[in-house]
Amino acid sequence: MLKPGDPAPDFEVKDHHGNTVRLSDLRGRKVVLWFYPKADTPG
Repeated sequence: MLKPGDPAPDFEVKDHHGNTVRLSDLRGRKVVLWFYPKADTPG
């Protein structure tokens, strides 16, 4: 369990274009993760 102030572990996800994005690739930048249920979107 992470505690406030702990560094986030590295992980990777697919963006909305299908490209793989790794947290480590964004080091030093602000990152916002936005999860949206696909069931509520068309397609």
